[in-house]
Amino acid sequence: MGLMIKKPDHVAGSAVPAIIIGLFVAFGGVLFGYDTGTIGGILAMPYWRDTFSTGYLNKEDGKPDVTSSQSSEIVSLLSAGTFFGALAAAPMADLLGRRLGMIASTVVFTVGVILQTAATAIPLFVAGRFFAGFGVGLISAIIPLYQSETAPKWIRGAVVGCYQLAITIGLLIAAIVDNATKDRYDTGSYRIPIAVQFAWAIILVVGMLILPETPRYFIKEGKNEQAARSLSRLRRLDMDHPALVEELAEIQANHEYEVSLGKSTYIDCFKGSIGKRLATGCLLQALQQLTGVNFIFYYGTSFFKNSGISNGFIVTVITNVVNVCSTFPGLYLVEKWGRRPLLLFGAIGMFVCQMIIASVGTALPGSQVANKVLIAFVCVYIFFFASSWGPVAWVVTGELFPLKSRAKCLSMTTASNWLLNWAIAYSTPYMVNSGPGNANLQAKVFFVWGGFCLICAFFVWALIYETKGLSLEQVDELYGKCSKAWQSKGFRPSISFAEVQEVRESVAGQGRHMSLADIEADVGRKRSVAGQGGYMGEKEKDYEV
Repeated sequence: MGLMIKKPDHVAGSAVPAIIIGLFVAFGGVLFGYDTGTIGGILAMPYWRDTFSTGYLNKEDGKPDVTSSQSSEIVSLLSAGTFFGALAAAPMADLLGRRLGMIASTVVFTVGVILQTAATAIPLFVAGRFFAGFGVGLISAIIPLYQSETAPKWIRGAVVGCYQLAITIGLLIAAIVDNATKDRYDTGSYRIPIAVQFAWAIILVVGMLILPETPRYFIKEGKNEQAARSLSRLRRLDMDHPALVEELAEIQANHEYEVSLGKSTYIDCFKGSIGKRLATGCLLQALQQLTGVNFIFYYGTSFFKNSGISNGFIVTVITNVVNVCSTFPGLYLVEKWGRRPLLLFGAIGMFVCQMIIASVGTALPGSQVANKVLIAFVCVYIFFFASSWGPVAWVVTGELFPLKSRAKCLSMTTASNWLLNWAIAYSTPYMVNSGPGNANLQAKVFFVWGGFCLICAFFVWALIYETKGLSLEQVDELYGKCSKAWQSKGFRPSISFAEVQEVRESVAGQGRHMSLADIEADVGRKRSVAGQGGYMGEKEKDYEV
């Protein structure tokens, strides 16, 4: 195995258009990351505290501030909006399409930005946070859907993982902009960081007006000619090229096979193999949040300052730089190493870091040694997260589901991410801060996150299937033939869904029901007979990874 990720020699056409399109669409992650990252710095700005305070004085510095409940409301309302936005993404993506769905989502996000920019009191600011969150929720579900449906299988993991890279870049830009405006004592201190988001929205909308709809969406809608044109543009092949015709036929045959098995209502998403995959995706996204990463990015500035670190803003910038840089190894390893090993590596590494941070912070509260350990191991922890659970959670959930239910299931997995995001954003001030009604855990909160990281490792071993190198259609075959996740690494696709449809059609009038295993055996017999009968001149398809 070489060090470079190369296009397989037998793959026709060019992957460049699909990769460029996937990388541009990932830009929507900047909206996600910037919007979630900017609030932590804004809450610590002197002018914002004076303007939005309702009379509460912070006991740490004696200056006006918002209460723990108000802080929870302001931060968590974005997450509440994203939860409902993610759930609404499925009908929007299926009704308008993936491309127009992203444009509409960005418009909703822009309304929220306008309200936040205009606000001078908590109610309007909170309303803006909700609408911006609703738009981010829509975008966060549709982007991995679009990327998964357009990227070539041999580099799909890296392309979808770039969505997480864009999120980290958004978080970094937010930290830099907050640091640049924090000392202004006017409305520009918080309005400039918020208004910068208009630029991200304009860039995304203009780009999506140019980019194509996904071929799989067109197949789902029965628009085969438009699907061929879209795939031709993505693969840079003529519409009548054999490789393009074959790929399109496989997508169509897989969709027809899935539709023949039953409907694709929300209730059906909880049944059988799809239900198992949905549970896996929802738990994966929920556990991604329970690793505690957004504690650092939502409340990191305030937490570092309360821990005795003089410039919490600078430490936040440093952690964001580490977050961006550490995502690049993950984009490489997700294709070279695979999904399961990388997630296990990240979970174990995060667990060790969390235990060290919690132990030292509890044993030596407020000391210089503890502060240095805190900063160092927070950075190491972020490395493990950003190179594994950050990008790979989006990659895996983007690959799990069949076309007929993909939008619905992806919206629910993303909603589970945002539900836990909201819960953590709302509860963290009560868990960490001092004062009446608060748990005052301080550094001990890392024991909580560390415990969940240990659960993450067991979860990956038991439930995450290895999907590296498989097409979205071959993932369906994987779940149809492999009952245990830890056995999935040795799986090799052996039949195409075009062959499956051919067999099903041949027995349709006989009243016979055939499982995928039965169909595979039948196809194997036919291939054997054809080979013995002198038909070996016909090129056999290679479905190996």
